[in-house]
Amino acid sequence: MITARRRRRKVSGFIGWGFAWLASALVIFALFDLIVSVVWHGVRAFHWSMLVQPTHGTAGGLSNAILGTFELVIIAIVFAAPLGILGGVFTSEFAGNRTAGIVRFLAEVLSGVPSIVIGYFGYLLMVLHWHWGFSALAGGIALTIMMLPYILRTTETSLRQVPHAQREAAWALGMTRFQAISRAIWRPAAGGIATGILLAIAIGLGETAPLLYTAGWSTNYPSLHLTHDQVPYLTYVVWSYLDQPYQDARNLAYAAAFVLLVIILLIQLGVRALVWKTSGYGRRDH
Repeated sequence: MITARRRRRKVSGFIGWGFAWLASALVIFALFDLIVSVVWHGVRAFHWSMLVQPTHGTAGGLSNAILGTFELVIIAIVFAAPLGILGGVFTSEFAGNRTAGIVRFLAEVLSGVPSIVIGYFGYLLMVLHWHWGFSALAGGIALTIMMLPYILRTTETSLRQVPHAQREAAWALGMTRFQAISRAIWRPAAGGIATGILLAIAIGLGETAPLLYTAGWSTNYPSLHLTHDQVPYLTYVVWSYLDQPYQDARNLAYAAAFVLLVIILLIQLGVRALVWKTSGYGRRDH
């Protein structure tokens, strides 16, 4: 009886692990196929001159779209990073259980809202009601709404992973809660917080739907005017030009996708290096 039960458990475990490995293999294969396809077509279509030439018609370069993408993401991060980090600190260290639960619920709801709904909301509120027109500020705030819940939740999770004994040790030394967070708790959680910001930046770089309703599109270089001035961005080139019947347009779309991939990779490497340095692993004790 016991032997038969063990056999059934072994068979069930074998089947379960088999499905898990199969699902993992499918995900890895899809990701690998996507990256290889983007790199293969992007490298063949990319030319260094695209980095200094603006888009004109269905051809040209990507310099205006790259600058516009950076402008939108920088505006979004300026709003989302402080709000998300402070919200995560409040939820983890200061809020009561009921208040923290409400904040987590709202963050989960916000992260589940489709991006096109956020874009349409931004269009009605900022473009029409506030009379900003299609602009960098409207697009940046739309991306802020999408980035905020990811930064908040990763900040809270990272802070909660720090052992409570570390807080008690800081309090025993006479530190206030704020001093304990800034001097004793912040550094162990910095890696997770930086990862959350990185995830938010990657999400902002890859979004198209909310920007169609808020930032518009332009073949000109972005200006310093935050309102009433449409902004170019890379994802519009990928989304719009890939279906064009012209080979130059499709090459531009593949090149834009490749540039986006490289930018995300460089941001990830930079953040990892910063986390490694600030966490103390990059310093030697003499």
